[in-house]
Amino acid sequence: MTKLKLGRIADDKPVRVSVELPAAVHRDLVAYAEVLSRATGQTAPEPAKLIPPMVERFMATDRAFTKARRDQIAQAGPGAGERSG
Repeated sequence: MTKLKLGRIADDKPVRVSVELPAAVHRDLVAYAEVLSRATGQTAPEPAKLIPPMVERFMATDRAFTKARRDQIAQAGPGAGERSG
């Protein structure tokens, strides 16, 4: 089985953001959705549904960002880095 970086797509309340993508990136998102559907047994998600978990995964695995965020939270004090929602 293919080991993808994404798993099942969470159904979460979205915040609308408009982004223009190059056609090649959109084609890759469509292809990724098809591969993901075969790997998870789910129907293929809309390509736009892949973007949030991909960005989230990217940021979670970016060591420089994680360190900078941790340093920023430490400087801001207790409770500053808590997510709301």
